[in-house]
Amino acid sequence: MTASTVAEPMPRRPFGRTGLSVPPLGVGCAPLGDMPDTFAYGVSEEQALATLRAAFAGPIPYIDTAALYGDGESERRVGLVLRELGGLPTTAILQTKAGRDPKTNDFSGETVARRFERSLRLLGVDRVAIVYLHDPEWTTFAAAMAPAGPVDVLKRYQEQGVIGHLGVAGGPIDLEIRYVETGVFDAVITHNRYTLINRTAAPLLVVAAARGLAILNAAPYGSGVLAKGLAAYPRYAYQDISPALAKRIRDVEELCRRYDVPLAAAALQFSLRDPRITSTIVGMSRPERIAQTLQLAGYPIPEALWAELDALPMGAEDPEQSRWG
Repeated sequence: MTASTVAEPMPRRPFGRTGLSVPPLGVGCAPLGDMPDTFAYGVSEEQALATLRAAFAGPIPYIDTAALYGDGESERRVGLVLRELGGLPTTAILQTKAGRDPKTNDFSGETVARRFERSLRLLGVDRVAIVYLHDPEWTTFAAAMAPAGPVDVLKRYQEQGVIGHLGVAGGPIDLEIRYVETGVFDAVITHNRYTLINRTAAPLLVVAAARGLAILNAAPYGSGVLAKGLAAYPRYAYQDISPALAKRIRDVEELCRRYDVPLAAAALQFSLRDPRITSTIVGMSRPERIAQTLQLAGYPIPEALWAELDALPMGAEDPEQSRWG
């Protein structure tokens, strides 16, 4: 892939019924929050800024961050590059997420407002196109939807024009569906739950697509194993892999080897080829990952491989169930 090819913007897809359009790939900035406990590696500021500069200059300037990533560090680094650029480029789309205070786990409306105001300062912007209620499994549905609660607070920012569109981004699929069914949200993010080896989010895709929401599928590599392989990274959804899951991954790896297809290409295109998915968010920690991701997205994969992959038994268990009982 040549540099000139990489510079060409990707065709955009409608962001649900909002009138907004986004690239089919998004740059996930969680690793740029420098969270070695989560990802098993750190990212220096220099490396993070280089990655962001490449993202804004490249064909997928769709930036996904959150207040929780490094407790503001990811947003701060995004903000540094935005200031270098003189503001958000007109071709770029920025989204962030608002939720609990990780130090206290407080998820009140007051905390969400305080942290969102911090997000605006760190990012150096006065408006964010898309903001997600983040990890609502850390509170109750009733508390999140209550007057002056987190959702009410975000809706007020939306009414003021500070937020363009609201989304929800969480873990448990039943809970995400419950939020989608409120009619409040324009978009939903699921992560680690719709991949080559796990289909937990399948019911969410059905419900969200029927309601016309934008659907974003994050972590198509399952936090890394479906890009690096089981031998190099025996973790899925930021946790050690169980024997049953390891077998499932080995089966997929064997099929990809037989067809001479990179595991990462199959993992990425599994998400990209689903017409219900608006955009696939890929965590990136180095500037060269932009071009590498585009190459994987365009790698030729025979239909016969998809047929064999579809025939394998796939998990529908929540990969993070142990975290909430």
